[in-house]
Amino acid sequence: GFGFFSTFSVFSGLEGDSDLQFLLQGGDLLKVRSSSWKKTRYFRLQEDCKTMWRESKKTFKSKQTFSLDDIAEILMGRQSEGLKKNTEEQVESRCFSIMFKGRRKNLDLIASSEEEAKQWSQPLDLHHYKCSLHYKLYSWIFSCLRKADKNKDDKLSESEVKNFLRLINIEVDDDYAEMLFKKCDKSKSGYLAGEEIEHFYDLLTQREEIDVIYGEYAKTTGFMSPQNLVDFLMKEQRGKATLADAHKIIEKYEPDEHAKEKKLLSKDGFLMYLHHPEAMILNPEHSEVYQDMSQPLSHYFISSSHNTYLMEDQLKGPSSTEAYVRALLKGCRCVELDCWDGSEGEPLIYHGYTLTSRILFKDVIKAIKEYAFKTSDYPVILSLENHCCVEQQAVMAHHMSSILGSALVTSPLGDGMPTNFPSPEELKGKFLIKGKRLNKLEACFASETAADEDTDVTEEEESNDEDEGEAEQKEKKKLKLAKELSDMVIYCKSVHFHGFDDARKNLSFYEMSSFKEAKAVTLAEESANAYVRHNVEKLSRIYPAGKRTDSSNYDPVPLWNAGCQIVALNFQTTCNDMDVNQGRFLVNGKSGYILKPAFMRDITTEFDPITLTRGDWLKHKTLHIMVISGQQLPKVNKKKSSIVDPLVKVEVHGVPADVAEKETRPVDNNGTFCSNSVCHFCTSRKSFNPEWNENFQFDVYVPELALVRFVVEDHDSTSDNEFVGQYTLPFTSLQLGYRHVPLLNKNGDLLPSAGLFVHVMVMDAE
Repeated sequence: GFGFFSTFSVFSGLEGDSDLQFLLQGGDLLKVRSSSWKKTRYFRLQEDCKTMWRESKKTFKSKQTFSLDDIAEILMGRQSEGLKKNTEEQVESRCFSIMFKGRRKNLDLIASSEEEAKQWSQPLDLHHYKCSLHYKLYSWIFSCLRKADKNKDDKLSESEVKNFLRLINIEVDDDYAEMLFKKCDKSKSGYLAGEEIEHFYDLLTQREEIDVIYGEYAKTTGFMSPQNLVDFLMKEQRGKATLADAHKIIEKYEPDEHAKEKKLLSKDGFLMYLHHPEAMILNPEHSEVYQDMSQPLSHYFISSSHNTYLMEDQLKGPSSTEAYVRALLKGCRCVELDCWDGSEGEPLIYHGYTLTSRILFKDVIKAIKEYAFKTSDYPVILSLENHCCVEQQAVMAHHMSSILGSALVTSPLGDGMPTNFPSPEELKGKFLIKGKRLNKLEACFASETAADEDTDVTEEEESNDEDEGEAEQKEKKKLKLAKELSDMVIYCKSVHFHGFDDARKNLSFYEMSSFKEAKAVTLAEESANAYVRHNVEKLSRIYPAGKRTDSSNYDPVPLWNAGCQIVALNFQTTCNDMDVNQGRFLVNGKSGYILKPAFMRDITTEFDPITLTRGDWLKHKTLHIMVISGQQLPKVNKKKSSIVDPLVKVEVHGVPADVAEKETRPVDNNGTFCSNSVCHFCTSRKSFNPEWNENFQFDVYVPELALVRFVVEDHDSTSDNEFVGQYTLPFTSLQLGYRHVPLLNKNGDLLPSAGLFVHVMVMDAE
């Protein structure tokens, strides 16, 4: 290897970057908490390039930090609720907000000038600082070791070791750091030097399973030659690989310049390659838009949100434009707006008949316009639940028209009356309105619409009564509908559902129904094939039961199996169902649109997910997964000791025949790990990088609808296991061979250095 205090720099390629230098130098910003609480605080980026430091005036808090990984979005100007409420319009250009992932409150800030606001916000918003540096952890270790050596004596004291662990963002308690130090301080000098530092590094990054794999293929003086690497890629990873590919990998990932010159791959380089997104479990080609986007809209699953305006539960939780921003940034393509009459003629959005707070309709439309196409270019559907009087409906129409402008679809695309939906490709950058319409779409093409047209429609309302019968449906409140709003409904006209036969005979392609969860689940179980066929040509929206006042979710998979496109979930609620939803829409460039399999796009299809008769959908595969090890699993409960007893669950979600779950034994960290029966160091290392080496086998009959989910839990024999992290992806997006699996926290955000190491094999079943 090369020297630990070599000139290897963490800022490789970034040192000349003026934006970065500005952040590293830092400066004063005005922090805004209320109209009366505005205080100057000093902020700067720490040398690890991933942690922002700010001073605090509180006696016991000399400094506070947050990780750049925790930033969800930078909102420019007075966009946040706090800045709108607590600042004047003239400071607009100097304001920006840092919106965090999860439930953490925004940081509302004012810079001294517009120029300075841009200097702060632009580099923070450029996720490349986070992303490009993230996977280089292993090569940073060298420069971080150098940085930790404060007095530059080429030795590390115990406090410098702790500082180093913090630098590389490994959160371990003091006991663990102390054990690690004592284990390496062979000379008992109170310092680590030379080979002791090398031993410390080896212990920290020790991956016995990688040693074994690397040793199998490193046949050239202890290194991997390009040919050795090709052999590994072909035999183990089941990929097509050439010597040119191997040369590129060595050039890109080998940190040792001497090895790189000789065209060799060291173990560190091999590990860095295995940690890179292109070599991880998700097929990198599926990270981009790879599906045909020119099919009719009804041929896609569409990422959809319910009660999008809520940040928490639907009885008393806050409503916020930020909830729309969060959903849109997660790739959501169908958002819901519950519209009610407001004072001074301005419509409001909130959850009717509850204590949820209220927000202006026009502010929501502005936020949607701003963030709709940041994550995905494909169309956004605004699902209106309209309770407003005719006058305020006209105001809604005016706001949508003036704010969304030409991006709003207000007439059918092309010439003449359409017979089918346009495609996501044709609708790129466009907004569609879903709501009631006074007449058929064909009326757009009539020379003169009748003047005395009926302006009454049934109110669009999600009922709280799961057992509402036909009689109650007929009794539903009549609502006068403003022509201006009605005319904006083109491809998504809301109608009541009266059975599949009625829909086939009497409904046009653009007339769609919303189904309560229970009704939809019944149809998906009892009339699955009819539902699949219905959803070839028409859209279906599913929404959670009204009794879910805590904004809990339902399993979207059975509804996708029936071809339902708009399966609306509470994005504000963290749960297994949202994890699975995120996994479904993880691929195809996170566009929010996933093309349904061919057998769900054919009007004569015989596919039935329940009975599974023979057909193109039956492609029986055997999935073999070996759960090998875990890396840097975080503490879940900061109050408990740092020791976790991790176990891994592997789940398959899909048609009922494919649903399965298997789990490893927990790695019991109270046991022994070496000849010393009370070796706390080994116990801590084991929880930090546990090994399982367990094999699982699954039968998958309909791979095109299957999802694979990895869950890590902290085993507790006396109560429920605690969630540590998870990752879900489509079966068809799995890469084979030895793969790292990233882990997401309960909010669906990446856990910076944590992961699993697995081996994946898929065989055609006999």
